[in-house]
Amino acid sequence: MDYGTLRGFFALLILALFIIIVVWAYSKRQKSSFDEAATSIFEEDENKDNAPNHKVTNKQETNNNV
Repeated sequence: MDYGTLRGFFALLILALFIIIVVWAYSKRQKSSFDEAATSIFEEDENKDNAPNHKVTNKQETNNNV
């Protein structure tokens, strides 16, 4: 088997994986879980009152080696 044949098999493998991923992503079985994930950012956090207060500090990294 020469290098060109190996590259052809690899290209077919990548193409098959791409088609499998596209079919999986657009299947009707996955629609409900994708819709749930898409709308989950709009849901209120149930533990918002129980969460500890964390201060978010914005520290900038500096390079002192210059």
